[in-house]
Amino acid sequence: MAAGTGAGTGLAVRALPASPNWYSSRCSDASSDGRLFGFAARHRVCLLDVSGAAPAFYGELIGHTERISGFAFCRCPGQGRLCASSSDDGSIKVWDSGSLSALLEYSLHQHAISALHWSPLVKDLIVSGDEKGVIVCYWHNRSDSQQFFPEPRTVFCLTCSPHHENLVAIGYKDGMVVIIDISRKREVVHRLRGHEDEIHCLAWCPVPGEERLPAWQDEAAPSEEGKVPNGEVAQDTATKKGCYLASGSKDQTLRIWSSTRGRSVMTLKLPPTKRRGGAVDPAVKERIWLTLLWPAGRASELISSAFGGELLLWNLAQPGKRKWTLLGSSEGQNHSRIVFNLSSVKHQDRELLFSISMDRDVKCWDLSTLDCSWTMPSLGGFVYSLAFSPVDTGCLAIGVGDSMIRVWNTLSMNNIYDVKTFWQSIKSKVTALSWHPTKEGSLAFGTDDGKVGIFDTLSSSAKNKPPQISSTYHKKTVYALAWGPPTPPLISGEESEQPSVTLYSCAGEGIVFQHNPWKLNGEANDINKVIRDTNSIKHKLPARTEISWKPDGKLLALGNEDGSIEIFQAPNLKLLCTIQQHHKLINAIRWHHEHGTQPELSYLIASGSINATIYVHNLKSVVENSSENPVTITEPFRTLAGHTAKITSLSWSPHHEGRLVSACYDGTAQVWDVMKEEPLCNYRGHQGRLLSVQWSPVESDCVYTGADDFSVHKWHISKQEHTRPPQGKKSIELEKKRSIQPKVKAKKKKKPLGKSPGKQDANDAMNGDDSMKEMLLEENGVSDHEGEKEAQEAELTDKVSVTVSRDTSSCDNSAFSLPKPFVTQKAAPVKKDPPKEKPTPDASLKKRKPRSILPFSTLMDHRSKEELHQDCLRLAACLKTKDNNEDVSPDLKDCIHLGLFTDRDSLHKMIDMEGKHHLENGHAELFQQLMLWKGDMKGVLQAAAERGELTDQLVAMSPMVGYQAWVWTVEAFAKQLCFQEQYVKAASHLLSIHKVYEAIELLKVNNFYREAIVMAKARLRPEDPILKDLYTSWAALLEKDGHYSMAAKCYLGASSPYDAVKVLSKKGDVTSLKTAAELALISGEEELSATLSLRCAQDLLLSRNWVGAQEVLQQHKTLFGQRLVFCLNEVLCRCLSERNPCERKSPVPPCYHSWELNREASFFDMVTEVWQNVLGMDTTEQATCAQEQLRRIEHPPSTSNTHPKQVLFHVSHDLALAGLSCHLGMWDEAVKSILGAVTRSFDAGNFTLLQEICSIILPEGCDDLRDKLDSTNSQSMDACRSLEGFVAYRLLYDLWWNPPKDSPGLQKAVLAPVPCPSEQTALEESCISGDPSPEETVQTAAEMDENLCSTAEVPQCETQSDSRTDSVDLVDRQSQLKGCQVLLSEEMAALQNTQRDIAEVQETLAEMIRQHQQQRNNLQENTDGNTQGSNLEQSSETESDKPCSDSDQMNCKDEAKQPVTLPELTKQLLNAKQKLAEFPDNLKVFPFPDVLECCLVLLHLGCQCPPELQGEALALLRKHGSAGVYRRAARSFLT
Repeated sequence: MAAGTGAGTGLAVRALPASPNWYSSRCSDASSDGRLFGFAARHRVCLLDVSGAAPAFYGELIGHTERISGFAFCRCPGQGRLCASSSDDGSIKVWDSGSLSALLEYSLHQHAISALHWSPLVKDLIVSGDEKGVIVCYWHNRSDSQQFFPEPRTVFCLTCSPHHENLVAIGYKDGMVVIIDISRKREVVHRLRGHEDEIHCLAWCPVPGEERLPAWQDEAAPSEEGKVPNGEVAQDTATKKGCYLASGSKDQTLRIWSSTRGRSVMTLKLPPTKRRGGAVDPAVKERIWLTLLWPAGRASELISSAFGGELLLWNLAQPGKRKWTLLGSSEGQNHSRIVFNLSSVKHQDRELLFSISMDRDVKCWDLSTLDCSWTMPSLGGFVYSLAFSPVDTGCLAIGVGDSMIRVWNTLSMNNIYDVKTFWQSIKSKVTALSWHPTKEGSLAFGTDDGKVGIFDTLSSSAKNKPPQISSTYHKKTVYALAWGPPTPPLISGEESEQPSVTLYSCAGEGIVFQHNPWKLNGEANDINKVIRDTNSIKHKLPARTEISWKPDGKLLALGNEDGSIEIFQAPNLKLLCTIQQHHKLINAIRWHHEHGTQPELSYLIASGSINATIYVHNLKSVVENSSENPVTITEPFRTLAGHTAKITSLSWSPHHEGRLVSACYDGTAQVWDVMKEEPLCNYRGHQGRLLSVQWSPVESDCVYTGADDFSVHKWHISKQEHTRPPQGKKSIELEKKRSIQPKVKAKKKKKPLGKSPGKQDANDAMNGDDSMKEMLLEENGVSDHEGEKEAQEAELTDKVSVTVSRDTSSCDNSAFSLPKPFVTQKAAPVKKDPPKEKPTPDASLKKRKPRSILPFSTLMDHRSKEELHQDCLRLAACLKTKDNNEDVSPDLKDCIHLGLFTDRDSLHKMIDMEGKHHLENGHAELFQQLMLWKGDMKGVLQAAAERGELTDQLVAMSPMVGYQAWVWTVEAFAKQLCFQEQYVKAASHLLSIHKVYEAIELLKVNNFYREAIVMAKARLRPEDPILKDLYTSWAALLEKDGHYSMAAKCYLGASSPYDAVKVLSKKGDVTSLKTAAELALISGEEELSATLSLRCAQDLLLSRNWVGAQEVLQQHKTLFGQRLVFCLNEVLCRCLSERNPCERKSPVPPCYHSWELNREASFFDMVTEVWQNVLGMDTTEQATCAQEQLRRIEHPPSTSNTHPKQVLFHVSHDLALAGLSCHLGMWDEAVKSILGAVTRSFDAGNFTLLQEICSIILPEGCDDLRDKLDSTNSQSMDACRSLEGFVAYRLLYDLWWNPPKDSPGLQKAVLAPVPCPSEQTALEESCISGDPSPEETVQTAAEMDENLCSTAEVPQCETQSDSRTDSVDLVDRQSQLKGCQVLLSEEMAALQNTQRDIAEVQETLAEMIRQHQQQRNNLQENTDGNTQGSNLEQSSETESDKPCSDSDQMNCKDEAKQPVTLPELTKQLLNAKQKLAEFPDNLKVFPFPDVLECCLVLLHLGCQCPPELQGEALALLRKHGSAGVYRRAARSFLT
């Protein structure tokens, strides 16, 4: 299905777009020609092409920075492409939907815009309203505007009249409707009162006039009846003729208003429609949005939304109560939640209605049948995960941040958007998905809150069937899920007892659980336990971030936070090897599929991390020669470089071998040819960072990607215009785009209460900082870290308050037991107010300390004489009655101060009275002193503890109440101090009552690690496990914050030097690596130290610091071989830079050793001298040992995409082996190594390097090397012949590129664009591509090592003649050319021809399969009727248009158009393979330059070439040069 023309070829063919915005009166609209339907989705507008039977994704309008609140198309004839949108960023933009570009923008509102409409009558008038009630009319053709302020209320919706260009109806939040005339000064025409709540929508009747319909309860005069509205005499003005207006409100009613009389003529109450699944109780205030649409040309029919997603068609002319019919006859056609917008359009002969709803579906209805024509699902969150079902082909599961899973049947014939939604029991972002490998419809999911569950997507009642949820939750986000064979302890003796596959989940806290799918409610197993037991590991295991099982279930790959990848063997998880390559958190690991023609490819494993480079490793040798001890791999098999941000997801093509697609934060997806390290195609259709990718299992040309722009795109590889990721600039633009992404208006952020260091942790738990896979960005598109954290904290404050609290109180049987141990302070959700300032009625009292501790009685004793006399009398009476044992006389009750002079009870009353007085005046300490006198200390302590007012003084006095009370008081005081965030002081108090462990735990929980360690070291036994735990927890925290050296000190404190080394090397810069290596050496981790030293040395090599590199390497005996390589590399680089001083200066000056080089000797002798004198290689044993070390290292073959420094290093490795072999007199080995170095530079397409190496190593050719060989060893003779071939090849090009001075004829010939030689004809390039720009490297069939030839390296000496050849005359040149005789080998030509044939047949076969698939896909795509001519033709065109399409394929199009049948091809292939088998094996082992290419060059040289050579060349060309490539090359080259 063709994507919209307005949107370029790079667009998605199909997409699940972002969801329409909610709660907006008009944020979707259809264009008047019925072609496009647009809706606002966050800060973009998504356009669908709705002209076909099914909707197609057309494109997006991008430019606003915040949520779009309104969107409308222009309805005027001829202007249908224009549309307008308003946004919370305050601007309104006018767009051209054809080109998807903004035409103009204006910002006239001061407040948030809440409604927008494009006048249907005035083609350039846009009317908008804002939250404060201001209405702006803007005429964009003349950039004129006018403001109105009819009512100081919040505008909810507005609609321009279709019959009168000056009338606008406005609906407000409080239920008021106003009609204004924008041409008048006093603008309000009518205020229509009647609704009691928000007006959601206004619609004018499409038919002018207000005829009376039978059902309308109207008290108009009967005389008006029967008048035809059009024939009427215009009564007063056009307005008088009038027109009805309909309004829908939150008060659940629709009203029809007369615009002439300004009053309501009909009120319709929403019926309580029976939702499928029970009636709605009208008393319950349901969530409701009442939107309306008055279909064109129908005066008496109105469509409205109803409760819960139904749509109703009202027939206003129908008598009786029930005037409505329900749209959508069959089950499941209706929306399931409220509908926000309706818009309609006439298309061809049908009238269509579009609706958008809270259920995130866009629906299209046919108004003639009232049935739903199609449903387009949409997504309300980031697309975190995509997964194709291995059983139900084409069934794509999508994990989205809106807490729902979509299952898209991408192969459905009748509905291309056949999507089921699963939401039960999820309640959080869906971050990981994985289908059961054999059981259909069994889908495992993982969420942001750590939940793991399994849905049955097939069951007929699936709509309501909740998933099974594992009872084991992760503490953080689930990153990855994988089904794999059971590992212990799930493997039991009896086979029948266990499931064949179990579910593994990996999450943000770094743990992998194994869940038993048959018993999800049982406990899941942490697989680290098995790994520890099987491999007897003592050190801390790294945090796991990714998990991937090899498809055959034999190997498990775990990706770690430190960038390492560990490979384990099932079932006991024996560690086979560790891949140390990424050094940053691993985001994705994928094994190559098993079903290719080359079984060895199934051992390829691709991985991506927070670093932008993708590495592919080949584990075949590791698995087959598994040693006792695990090996460490530091050399990648292939390196795919080009992305500029972190890699989030990878997927191998199931249709090809070695094709990989990657998704990246740089906003693009990239398809790679892994074996050639070549980027093939780059997709840039998303508007955000990519989070997930899957290659279609059905269509080899299709890929599905998901991104943080809330959408899934399906796109064709062959239709993309870019081949490689954007470098820099596009990424920067993306960052810019991202920075303007809408910040969703957070509800006023609640500041997390009392933010203590302890709480901080809890919040970080969810903040994806780099140490965690920070894919879990806030759903609302806040993207930078800070924003992300803020938004999450705001969202999380509720969730966070209940963090896991560890109960650490030791058994405490005291009578004063506390309710809960305070150690879990971290969990305390509320911050208690600090001790309240006691209320003081009189400020002066507070300042002046009372002189006496008994101020009240003192005051009473300083009254007037009369009153004191009274007191005496009362006292006497009191004593008298006491003697007589009578009750105390009642009047003493008022004289409490007399308690001083009577009995103890009265005294107590007086003390209580005084104490109360002190408390009221805020003198708690005086109150406590009084109570102490009274002897009631226990009460004081309890009261103070309850009020949180304990002080040091009280605690000091508490022992007088007894030991238990003292202990209780100290605990209470510690708890109080925790509330006041004085954790250290609290811990000291706990120490005083010997609660050492509690004190340490308190400090630890609140991140006072330093203090906790001091306390623990001082008080506990050195072997106490608490101490180690403190060190490791602190180290983990420091590591997370990037304080690596401090973390290393902690690990050393915990005596685990291994972890210290790991954490130090994490930073990955040279100094860190160097220190880590030395540290590993000191602590006896020899092997680890060597690995790190080598890494460090390689980094130093990149900055051309050989001195530093040798220093690092010299500490390790095991790296002696590497020292030799580095030494040779240095000498080689010095030689190269002396030979080519003009080479572009590198910004870093090289740091060479000041070695004396013996320039007289040959290269190998010179190097060997340095090895012996400087590196101390004295004995043969040392040399043999070094040779062994170097032989063990296998470097992958170079390709044209390998970095030049890397090529040079690998060449140095080959030459070092050769040098050692020469030194040990093993010439046969030496030849092979030299040949290795030469072919490596040749494979890398670096011809200059090949030239230089040949002239440095073999300045005199290969003769004396041949003499030293054992002529009976056929293999070394063949290697030597191959080497001679390359030396001659270099000579041939030297002569061709440096013509003699006196030959003007030749000079001209050379000035033609000179192609660069490669394994294939150098010439073929010039004829195929016209001129050999490095972009168009053309590959041909006969490539022997499948390498591209690249012209990037044409030497600079093309046209200027080189001084070396000045004096050489023609004769000399001819004799030199005779040396090229070796190139004209008859049998090599025949062999290369056969290999070319085989490759050609294989290519044709692949092409046939591709075409077959394309035909199948086209058949599917064309079921909707728009066939696009002959599919075969079409597919062959697209193939040949591809820039990277293979030249031989083009030439077969050229020469032979007749189709070949499959049996014929198979026969050809068999014949060719038989032919190949007839050649002696020794010919096939070593590479050789392309013979026919050399023939062509020789013939091109013309008179310089000896005639006998010319004859030979011609004969070979005639015999073998039948391939079209050579025919054409000869034509353009030799004529």
